[in-house]
Amino acid sequence: MKILLVEDDEVLSKVLTRTLTTHHHIVDVVKDGEMGWTYGSTFEYDLIVLDIVLPKLDGISLCQRFRAKGYDTPILLLTAQDARTVKVQGLDAGADDYVVKPFDPVELVARIRALLRRSSSNPFPLLSWGALLLNPSTCEVTYNGQPLVFTTKEYEFLELLLRDSQYVFSSDELIDRLWSSEDFPSEATVRSHLRRVRQKLTAAGAPSDFIATMHGRGYYLKAIEAETLPEVFFSASNSEPGEATLANRHDPFFEEASLDSQQQYLDFLNETWTTTQPKSLEQLAILFQTVTDLQCDRLTAQQQAAAQRVTHTLVGTLGIFSLTKTTHLVRQLDYWLGGQEPLQPKHAPLMQALVTALQQEIQNTTQIQPCQIPAQQLPRLLLVSSDLTFNQSLQEAATRCGIQLEIASTLEPQEWGELQPNVVLLRLSAESDKAKASDQPTVSLLLENLHTVTQRYPALPVLVMSDRGELSDRLEVLRRGGKLFLTTQTPIEQVMAAVVRLLRRENLPARVMIVDDDHTWLNTLPTLLKPWGFKVTTLDDPQQFWTVLQAVAPDALILEVNMPQISGFELCQMLRSDPNWQRLPVLFLSVLSDAATQQQAFTAGADDYLSKPIMGVVLANRILSRLHRIRECAE
Repeated sequence: MKILLVEDDEVLSKVLTRTLTTHHHIVDVVKDGEMGWTYGSTFEYDLIVLDIVLPKLDGISLCQRFRAKGYDTPILLLTAQDARTVKVQGLDAGADDYVVKPFDPVELVARIRALLRRSSSNPFPLLSWGALLLNPSTCEVTYNGQPLVFTTKEYEFLELLLRDSQYVFSSDELIDRLWSSEDFPSEATVRSHLRRVRQKLTAAGAPSDFIATMHGRGYYLKAIEAETLPEVFFSASNSEPGEATLANRHDPFFEEASLDSQQQYLDFLNETWTTTQPKSLEQLAILFQTVTDLQCDRLTAQQQAAAQRVTHTLVGTLGIFSLTKTTHLVRQLDYWLGGQEPLQPKHAPLMQALVTALQQEIQNTTQIQPCQIPAQQLPRLLLVSSDLTFNQSLQEAATRCGIQLEIASTLEPQEWGELQPNVVLLRLSAESDKAKASDQPTVSLLLENLHTVTQRYPALPVLVMSDRGELSDRLEVLRRGGKLFLTTQTPIEQVMAAVVRLLRRENLPARVMIVDDDHTWLNTLPTLLKPWGFKVTTLDDPQQFWTVLQAVAPDALILEVNMPQISGFELCQMLRSDPNWQRLPVLFLSVLSDAATQQQAFTAGADDYLSKPIMGVVLANRILSRLHRIRECAE
């Protein structure tokens, strides 16, 4: 994934760049806020990492500018300031996460993985397609359980396809996403990497067209035939617990590679420390001078601010090496220097003791110790079921799929609300109604709770399983707000496959392209559609339609009827004449509302027709309706 790092601390930038590139991310580094805006608004990034204290333009103002201009790229803020007001200010500015210096680099990488999952079409820690599995945490790749070895760029290419498996990537998009802004590879370079990836996959048993080519558009992952999860997710029925699954596998190949990687990173930190240590000691000279001026009562506000800039830099620099005691001393200094009131001579002894202790800690640090890898955040499935056997089987399947399972006895929100599940699975059984004396809720009560939950949490998908599958039963679940219906005879693998589809569907941001020559209307539409999370691309020149269409590859297209040179009808007919775009939902949105115009639009191939003016909720619901139909047909 491609990341923009905006950080003025050279040591921190160097270490973070090394950490991120080790995890197969492409990193562009800039040192001030204005340059951050130039890069962020010019190139496409999967994530932006901002320090708050930056030259020229601070991180919070830069974050606000990105959001005000409609950029929805995830933003993670870095800062030495641990005050609650600063955190709130950063999040209110549009940031998606906030990390306080000092931080463990591997924790930062884990947070980045979580943000990337949240913004991609695949919400899982493990990326899969058929029998192919990729673990971004460890950079392991397997096909049918067989380990595969890829170069850095090959790995990045494969990860990009897996993270957005419904997308066709052109060569230009691959170059933009997989190479930094300083590199200028050719299309031949892209084809060369693709050829090597295909060869390695084919050698492991994958079909030759596992990564398919759509001529004139680009490359994509070919749809797998079976609607079940990869075989490696589900061990055979006669296998023993603990046998080879991805969740509990201990492969010497990967263990050795992981240990080598950790040792290389540790060596890198120690090598960096040899130059960072003397520089940090040099910076202490400013702090010692601050103490001297404070003792003589001649410390100015400008000098105190300059000293705080030093401590701010040291917090980030020393924190990257996991020097806990050293960082704690710097934090205390930063606290006193950044107080509401100017320092007084009475504070000089304390400041002297802190700076001296800090100097001793830096001088005595001769070796950097390795860090611990934090746990991942997993998608959460809430199961409401009284069938212990089924619960146990689903628990095992969920663990193998990298999904956290929580079990509740009722569907009442007060029992599970704090769990914040991503999907709910409700299992209904007629046996519950027979056992009147038991403490288990009846089917009728569960259905009442289902209606309450879907009304209170409309975005939460609920999958219902029942031992009764008649028309009336299915209709009842549908009316109560259930998203999917399965019978209790459904194999556990298919149940988990349905859960996976729900998770992917709810995390799939829709790309909407709007073509209209009305500039005011084009500026208004992205704001109208923003609450529904659409990625909106606007175009006011129909002559550029085909170029932008291929670059954006939208999930839905909105057209105006009357435009200069080329009408919306002609664009729609052109679209329908190409087999690759015949299924793309097309909605017309125009001031013309007469029946003849609408009929002409449907004749040209439109799926829907709306008249201006229109409310955002109406337009969003029409788009979502078309998208859901397309996705349901695809599944």
